[in-house]
Amino acid sequence: MRILIVEDEFTSRKLLTSLLSDYGHCDTATDGVECVQAFRAALDEGKPYDLVCLDIMMPNMNGHQALNEIRKLESERGIKPSAEAKVIMVTALNDPSTVVKAYYKGGVSAYLPKPIEIDTLLSILRDLDMID
Repeated sequence: MRILIVEDEFTSRKLLTSLLSDYGHCDTATDGVECVQAFRAALDEGKPYDLVCLDIMMPNMNGHQALNEIRKLESERGIKPSAEAKVIMVTALNDPSTVVKAYYKGGVSAYLPKPIEIDTLLSILRDLDMID
């Protein structure tokens, strides 16, 4: 599994990388701009990401904007919704409108609140059929 971890906070980025590296190759980005660049490059190489862990609150381009760009890239390349990368939005915001926006307007697969709990993350990955 190819995984892109997009997180501006060093500690959260390292934690997610540590937790997910047992399940696949992890690349990282520190903001939405780097995320979109990495996602595009992976598509260009023919090795798209299977999973993107995407922080919502980031500098330069927030998680919602990055997700919109990811979905646009997939659409432009003829990737059907059923084959899109799974995206887990990660945030410290406990705001129902943020969750609704991520799920229904952005095509997000799951929502993971901070602080990140290992059991919650693994449960989400199982629910998405990404791990056993």
